[in-house]
Amino acid sequence: MKTRLISLFVLLTITSFSFGQQNSTWDNWNWLMGKWIGEGSGQPGQGGGTFSFSLDLDKKILVRKSHSEYPATDNKPAIIHDDLMIVYLDFTGNPSKAIYFDNEGHTINYQINYSDKSIVLTSGKIPNVPIFRLTYSLLDIDTIDTKFEMSQDGVKFIMYIEGKSKKTN
Repeated sequence: MKTRLISLFVLLTITSFSFGQQNSTWDNWNWLMGKWIGEGSGQPGQGGGTFSFSLDLDKKILVRKSHSEYPATDNKPAIIHDDLMIVYLDFTGNPSKAIYFDNEGHTINYQINYSDKSIVLTSGKIPNVPIFRLTYSLLDIDTIDTKFEMSQDGVKFIMYIEGKSKKTN
């Protein structure tokens, strides 16, 4: 009887601990959840767009959908860029990885690091492929700065595009 009672207590403790962890799994992303509108500049030119972050599959993944438009210039046609990124849990149950796809045919696998007011996604080293870094920084409760950078060595990064976005909901 004592053994059953102890086993039941251990099971309830583990279950309670597991549910407690699931509730905090996405805490680092809370300030990015929702819909955003922004403007930015960089290699493609001056442009604007929207993106959103939302949980899906019973809160097992975080989905970012993005749409950007860059108007035509004298020497470049208009550009429409759509992408999808899925942040997913690693074997420990933490959101430390993401995979990115876009309408240009790019796929990027990211590792994720967190600081107090930023989330940094960095791609791994692959021979003859640049290393990419995507950084979201919280500026105030409704404003973020987004940077997308590239590097050949993983140390010296060059800005490709940067923009500020406002939360719309």
